[in-house]
Amino acid sequence: MRALEAYGAVRGGCGDPTLAKAHIGELFAKERVLRLPFIASRWTGLAISERALRVLVTSLIGLFMLTLGSAIAVHLLDAREATIAEHKRASVLQADLVHSLLQPFLRDELQKSGMPRQLGDSDLRRFLSEDATTNGRIFALATGAGEIISVSPDIGSLKGRKLRDIFPSSVLYQSGNLGDDMNAVTMPSGEEVFVTLRDLDPYPAVIAVMQSRGAMLSSWNSSALRLMSLFIATVSVVALIGAAFHWQSARAAEADNTLAIATERLDKALDRARCGLWDWDIARGHIFWSQSMFDILGLEPRGDLLSYAIVADLLHPEDKQMDKLVDDLLTSGRKSVDQEFRMRHTDGHWVWLRVRAELASSPGEVGPHLIGIAIDITEQKLADKANQEAELRLRDAIENISEAFVLWDSDNRLVMCNSKYQQFHNLPASVCVTGTPYDAVAKAAKEPVVRQRLPVGNIDPSEGSTFEVQLEDSRWLQINERRTKDGGFVSVGTDITSLKQHEERLMDSERELMNTVRDLQKSRLALEQQSQRLAELAEKYAQEKGRAEAANRSKSEFLANMSHELRTPLNAIIGFSEVMEREMLGPIGTKRYTEYATDIHRSGQYLLDVISDILDMSKIEAGRMPLEIKPCDVGVILEDSLRIISARAAEENVSIIRAFPERLPVTGDKRALKQVMINLLANAVKFTPAGGSVTIAAEDRGREVAIVIADTGIGIPRQAIDKLGRPFEQVENQLTKTKSGSGLGLAISKSLIELHGGSIKIDSTEGKGTTVTVFLPSNAARAHEAMLKGAVA
Repeated sequence: MRALEAYGAVRGGCGDPTLAKAHIGELFAKERVLRLPFIASRWTGLAISERALRVLVTSLIGLFMLTLGSAIAVHLLDAREATIAEHKRASVLQADLVHSLLQPFLRDELQKSGMPRQLGDSDLRRFLSEDATTNGRIFALATGAGEIISVSPDIGSLKGRKLRDIFPSSVLYQSGNLGDDMNAVTMPSGEEVFVTLRDLDPYPAVIAVMQSRGAMLSSWNSSALRLMSLFIATVSVVALIGAAFHWQSARAAEADNTLAIATERLDKALDRARCGLWDWDIARGHIFWSQSMFDILGLEPRGDLLSYAIVADLLHPEDKQMDKLVDDLLTSGRKSVDQEFRMRHTDGHWVWLRVRAELASSPGEVGPHLIGIAIDITEQKLADKANQEAELRLRDAIENISEAFVLWDSDNRLVMCNSKYQQFHNLPASVCVTGTPYDAVAKAAKEPVVRQRLPVGNIDPSEGSTFEVQLEDSRWLQINERRTKDGGFVSVGTDITSLKQHEERLMDSERELMNTVRDLQKSRLALEQQSQRLAELAEKYAQEKGRAEAANRSKSEFLANMSHELRTPLNAIIGFSEVMEREMLGPIGTKRYTEYATDIHRSGQYLLDVISDILDMSKIEAGRMPLEIKPCDVGVILEDSLRIISARAAEENVSIIRAFPERLPVTGDKRALKQVMINLLANAVKFTPAGGSVTIAAEDRGREVAIVIADTGIGIPRQAIDKLGRPFEQVENQLTKTKSGSGLGLAISKSLIELHGGSIKIDSTEGKGTTVTVFLPSNAARAHEAMLKGAVA
């Protein structure tokens, strides 16, 4: 923010410039924010690396925790099994030890007394070692019948019970073998214990050693608890470190984002203000430019520092060199500089720059830095030059006008006047200088003798005045005085002597004009009477026009009705003549009758075609031609039309050339489109001499489908093309025509195509041929129009 405030102060010329420059120098020296565009480009890559690093660290922490947890779990499971196995071995060894000590003793006693000795608790404890009953290990001595008579340590719930009530028979059958493993037994209480039995044969007694799983795992539980506590502590520390890393990364990312935003805003401000930032390390000769500085000169941005030689090469040779400017600063002891110079743009023109900078020292660096901004003042220079040229033109124009001109400022001091004003008031050249007070000019002026003074117009005196004066020499002057917006006023004196003379002549002419007006008033009465008669004629014209339109409608309806009435007998004439021509009911007998029947058939068919055309044209004009719009195929329509026209083309020795695709879908009335194609193909064949050709092509052009029918016929004169398409219009007149026809075919075709929303274009060269192009809206165009209509609705 301090950089922007400093820049605003220097750019706008407001505030303390020294303080603004000091802020910029401090910004360079401490924070180096002016290098942000270069640094930001590097931080962009670092930001990408930091994101990858955060993902990598998170993955490594998760992998470390998973690996550590898995290792601890495997270790605990292995230690658990090892602990149980170790306790089992210890219990088996203790059982073997007691058995090895107690069995010889009882055998000797049995040999001495000849009968089994009565056993007690002291007999069992005497042969147990000191650590025999540790870790929850229990020793029991039972008689041959399986009754427990001694337990160590003393557990009253076991004494007196039967072994078979406590242990399953499978365990009892496995007793007596030294080195046997302990068997797992579930006690009635649900507790799992391990037991091993030793038979004291020949003495009828059994030693049982028992140890519960919980007792075996008591030390393992303590170790597992300590290890889990250590794991939880380790996980907590690692998680805390990871969270701290992510928090720090987030802070860094936020700082990067803030820095990028600040950089972008600073670049936008510099670009908008058309100025660049400079940092010149004078001792090393390195110069840093902001991005906007490169844009001003049209140079490609560089990430590294510029050498002074590169910058000096861009300076105008007539301007003061930067090294001399720095020498002057260092010699004079001044700290700041405000200098204008030119630098070469990449396209060759010179850019005017105004540099405002000051010397500053950065901590940890040797030598001073020249830090500041360079403002593009090219437009200002051009504007100043244009203003100077405009001022010169204005002075030249004022000097060359025929009026006396003078301009005063708000303090009544002379701004400018021309020589006419100087001559009019006989002023010396010494007072016609900008800044001369009005009183001094008035004192030096020699006012001309005024015969009379006449005010002109109704103007507010506070805004100025206009008056006319007649001098002693009979000249008339019109003097206009107006207040300017800044409080001054401008005065223009115009010689109106010729106007006054003309005014006198006008007064004489006015009298003559009044007489003429009286004569005109008489003529006006006559004109009013003529206007009334014209109005009556216009009303009669409107009535006659209405009758003509009604007659036209009646004509169309009459033609529609009469065409329908004529077609019925013509169908009979054509049918009977065809029967006679083909001799369907037997031979006629005379060949001339057959020729007459052929002529009757052709004439009737021709007349029927003419009547059909008249009927179709009348329906179209009457607006009663219905169209059945639905999807159809241009290729099919052309093929059907060619089947009808091919026979006539073969008779005329005209070749047909097909150049259209098999499928070209459109939306329209298939019957009407077929009628159009037949009419156009028939005309092409009719006006193409023998040996010529007719080419039919079609293509989809995106928004429209184009059907082209080109022939090599006689062609159409250029002046006659505009008449084609009108009802009953033909190129040949009745005296010169060589082909029969009603002249309605092309008019009907054009009307039918326009009803489909399309158009027909005719290009022809007389003697070379004619090309007729039919344009129909494509399905995509119709869909787009339907969508637009739906949106409007």
